[in-house]
Amino acid sequence: MIMELDDLKQTWKETTIKKNKNTDIMDLMKHKSYGPIAALKREFRKQIAVMAILPLFLLFTTIDDISRIFTNVLFWTYVAFCVGMVVFASVNYRIVKKMGAMDGMVRSNLEQQIDLLETRLKWKLIGLRIVLLFFIVLLEVVPYFQHYRMMDKWHSLSPLIRFGTYTIFLILQYFLSRIVSERKFGGHIKYLKALMNEMQY
Repeated sequence: MIMELDDLKQTWKETTIKKNKNTDIMDLMKHKSYGPIAALKREFRKQIAVMAILPLFLLFTTIDDISRIFTNVLFWTYVAFCVGMVVFASVNYRIVKKMGAMDGMVRSNLEQQIDLLETRLKWKLIGLRIVLLFFIVLLEVVPYFQHYRMMDKWHSLSPLIRFGTYTIFLILQYFLSRIVSERKFGGHIKYLKALMNEMQY
């Protein structure tokens, strides 16, 4: 009977330690200033704001030829790209916000949410490469249907220069997008995973 009581006390003590540790880790995750969840929310908000403003900035820079810009295929494709990025960032922001709001979130739920974010960032990198290739195709095809001064000048250059430039852009985009993604999102997600691994069931 005494041994059972001691075992019960030890189990209760260990459970209390686990709960306290998990609570401390959750508090660290959700810290409003420097926690990884807060950092991810900030980055997604910035992305939403930037991608929402960029089409307006493009309109402002072409204000002297505003009527033609509205019939420009490249412009509307770029607007569609920005809208897609805003939607993508908004969905991810909601996931991160949910992670910060759920006090009782268990480790399995955290793992699912973090894995989902990580997978979506990989999709984003792949998507950006596809979009860049699509814009390159448009730059080559659109001048056959619509004529704009800048595109006509670009097409007056030799194919060697044009496709050499495209290749350089593709290489730069491949490496820079990975670096930027890791700095803005990947690092915080890795930190979240490290904290989560410290949690006890």
